[in-house]
Amino acid sequence: MTVPVRETECDAATPVAESLAGVSLYEGFEARFGLPADRGDWVVCSEYVGEPERFDVWRKQLAEWLREQYGEAPERTTAGYVMTWYLNAVGVLGGLLFHSARRVPSLRPSDVAIRLAPEGRPHVVGLALLSDEFACLPDDPAAYHPGATVVADEAALAALLRARFAAHSAQFVGSFGSTVRLGRRMLWAAATDALDSAAWTAGQLCGDETAGVLDAALLLPAKLDPFTSASTLKATETGWSRRRESCCFHYVLPDAAACSTCPRVC
Repeated sequence: MTVPVRETECDAATPVAESLAGVSLYEGFEARFGLPADRGDWVVCSEYVGEPERFDVWRKQLAEWLREQYGEAPERTTAGYVMTWYLNAVGVLGGLLFHSARRVPSLRPSDVAIRLAPEGRPHVVGLALLSDEFACLPDDPAAYHPGATVVADEAALAALLRARFAAHSAQFVGSFGSTVRLGRRMLWAAATDALDSAAWTAGQLCGDETAGVLDAALLLPAKLDPFTSASTLKATETGWSRRRESCCFHYVLPDAAACSTCPRVC
């Protein structure tokens, strides 16, 4: 199947590009508007969901790395890692712009691209938005931009982000789910984790973790289909924490323990 790709080059004048330029990210991690003139190893998400065999290639790359590190590469683990990495990448794009600028970008698979680390562990090290469409609040200085959709308030903006992320996740669940032995409940649990963690991560990266927790409560105020729970973030003696809904299956690797937030532990 041939998937059309939008070859959008960076335009620093767009509100979406300005929002991306203003966020803090992990060292060595890139978020950009548009694809570079030389696409290199960037892959548009519509290519992944339209050609599920691309997920098999990704998992084979991960399996090679896991064998080097652990001596084994269980199918459940490669599926769990890729599931988590992909959904987290899409979620954090939405979460960062929602938290930092109160803007919600287009999250259609054709409007998001990712880049994997070229060597070693093939995790996501680059994210790109390919559309200048976005939703915002009435007082946004770019509310009259041709690509803007104005919504009434923060609750409506959060609902739109939730809906856009759910729409992308539904395509991922259908495509990736056909290539792995993971049930729909597990896949949607991972989507829930990604959306909840995206808001929290955005708050941490932008210097106000508590504000990120409050954003998570806006995005997942209750168990709303197709997501599997409300936000599970809670205050503990050592700071904010959350209970994962899904499992990455790291624990099945030799001599590996379950993650501290794994549902198997909590």
